[in-house]
Amino acid sequence: MSMKLASDLRDLLGADLVADDAETVATHSGDKWFAAHAPQAIVFPRSTPDVSKLLQFASREKVPVTARGGGFGYVGGCVPSRGGVALSLMRMNRIQEINFADAVAVVEPGVFTGELKAAVRAHKLFYPPDPASMKDCTIGGNVATNAGGPRCLKYGVTRNYVIGLEVVLAAGDVLRTGGRVHKNKTGFDLVGLFVGSEGMLGVVTQVTLRLLPLPPARATLSAAFATATQAAEAVQAIFAAGFLPAALEIADHFTLEAARRDLGAKIVPEGSAHLLVDLDGQQESVRSEAAAIRELIDLRKPNAIQIANGEADCEKLWALRRQFSNSLRATGLTKLNEDVVVPRSHLVDLMEFAGRLQAKHGFPIACFGHAGDGNIHINIMADRYNRDAHVREKVERALDDLFEQVLAWGGVITGEHGIGLAKKRWWPKATSEVARDLHRRLKQTLDPDDILNPGKFV
Repeated sequence: MSMKLASDLRDLLGADLVADDAETVATHSGDKWFAAHAPQAIVFPRSTPDVSKLLQFASREKVPVTARGGGFGYVGGCVPSRGGVALSLMRMNRIQEINFADAVAVVEPGVFTGELKAAVRAHKLFYPPDPASMKDCTIGGNVATNAGGPRCLKYGVTRNYVIGLEVVLAAGDVLRTGGRVHKNKTGFDLVGLFVGSEGMLGVVTQVTLRLLPLPPARATLSAAFATATQAAEAVQAIFAAGFLPAALEIADHFTLEAARRDLGAKIVPEGSAHLLVDLDGQQESVRSEAAAIRELIDLRKPNAIQIANGEADCEKLWALRRQFSNSLRATGLTKLNEDVVVPRSHLVDLMEFAGRLQAKHGFPIACFGHAGDGNIHINIMADRYNRDAHVREKVERALDDLFEQVLAWGGVITGEHGIGLAKKRWWPKATSEVARDLHRRLKQTLDPDDILNPGKFV
């Protein structure tokens, strides 16, 4: 079947767009989560008509198709769990337009997020969403998961910037919805339907993004504290004083210790907790806000505090934050990144609960992430996770406790990464039967044969 499928696809699309060699199959079997499943063939379309032809064929032959971007997801969202075709959109990687007057960018799904941000910046424009993996993740993957990042505190997530989509539906029909205007109330919000749908409702082949004017000034405050509770209380004090930073990031003791071992002690401030505060806007307002926030932080007696001004110096302080994930992986433990979100009033509670979770289940736990909006990444650090089923069972019991508490606080089990395969077990607890039934009916309407990314949570 595998050889025949690949042969049929080569006849349909051309040999240069199809692969089924062992190395390419292995590369397209999973993402950053531990699970993988081999597709029977990989298709690399270069255009929307290529995708449409593939889906017409797949719909007729009932062949599963799982779209993927850079493969940097954390929940197995692009694992082709029922085989079939892995649809890589990495060759559809053109920035088709950046328009200053309209403040829009039109891009294909394979454009790397970091490249887009740099390209619009050269036009004095600003695309705010900034996932930590922006150098490796793509706009198409960001749309599929409704990706966020540190700056979503002030600016919002991917959904807030997608104003137009071209989507190939399961039967091969091409839907164009939205446009290049910044306000649009023509019918239902179909753009919002596809953003965050994890590739289960259609394949996005073009994205029109809203852009903002580039803020001319930026400042970053880096502060170290003796405890995570002190850092979390500083976050609440900043909001209580009426400030809305672009980003507010926190990190705990385990995260900092991993960074010290990986990057060197001189790079990481002394203390057991770290806080990053990012400000942007006009020069005068940024300068005055940075001074006022420094006074607020000083009242909490930090171990160390540093201020950077300007893009280059600010990025030097942010380089530590962007390396946290790599430093945790360098411990040799498997890093299971749970992107839970709690109401902001429970930020300190969540940090303290992570400590109790560690004591109960015996796994080291590293907490860091977006303190400003309650989206803290609780990283369970497990030894032999990929090799030992017993370890995976223990991790699941720890996650049972984590998700139960987060939901009890009125939080959610994912803020950025999505459900995919990794959180499928907890999908029923995280949603109502009415909501799940509506998801099923939408899926049935748009993909009646269940060929688009099948086997996931719907």
